[in-house]
Amino acid sequence: MNLLTLLFTKDGLIYQISKNKNVLEEKSYLVNEESPANFIADKLEEALLKQRYDEVSVISALNHFTLMPEGFSEHDAGYDLIAFNAPVDKENEELMLSVNKKFHVQFYYTFPKDFYTKIKDLSIPVKFNFSGEKFLNSIHNKNNKEIHINLYHNQCEFFAIANKKVILYNNLDVNSEVDFLYFVMFTLSKIGFGINDTNFFVYGETTENETFISELQKFVKNIKIVFDNIPNKNFILN
Repeated sequence: MNLLTLLFTKDGLIYQISKNKNVLEEKSYLVNEESPANFIADKLEEALLKQRYDEVSVISALNHFTLMPEGFSEHDAGYDLIAFNAPVDKENEELMLSVNKKFHVQFYYTFPKDFYTKIKDLSIPVKFNFSGEKFLNSIHNKNNKEIHINLYHNQCEFFAIANKKVILYNNLDVNSEVDFLYFVMFTLSKIGFGINDTNFFVYGETTENETFISELQKFVKNIKIVFDNIPNKNFILN
């Protein structure tokens, strides 16, 4: 089976083409000051038209989301709930839902309608998911208090988990590693997680964010780098 996997981040697109679980191609595109206005849209179209696919898997790490308990059914309120966290443009954003049965929570998130339409126009099976749900589903929680951090380019998401319950989730744009370190420490104090009795687990672009990790290690005793994303391996927590 030919599978196209797409990851959308704050300022980028990563795609991977695989056949029967063997990776054939993987590319990453990041927006910078010189990028044209439709850079990501154009790169998406290139990936979609590259070959014939049997299925497309889409993961959004865009930070337009809200977290609710599993079973919450007032779906019409999704846009309004997301608006508490980020500006919402109903005309240009598709409302989506991802449910995590493992931890009994669900995510409402929005996805750009122009991207959504381009992908659906292929008229083949498509699976949409939110990065937070995929990340949460990959976590093996054992200890009382844990912080799980997934790092991207200029972005990260993290979960605070205690006794196998999600206490907090956030998805942040990170322009300064020091600012994020401060935010993590501030969050710990607010939710009652002590530095010495909390286990930290870090995933994703750990090499790119080595300054943040080295600074975190100065304050945190129990920290484990679960894996670093390298080409054709550990792509989007596979």
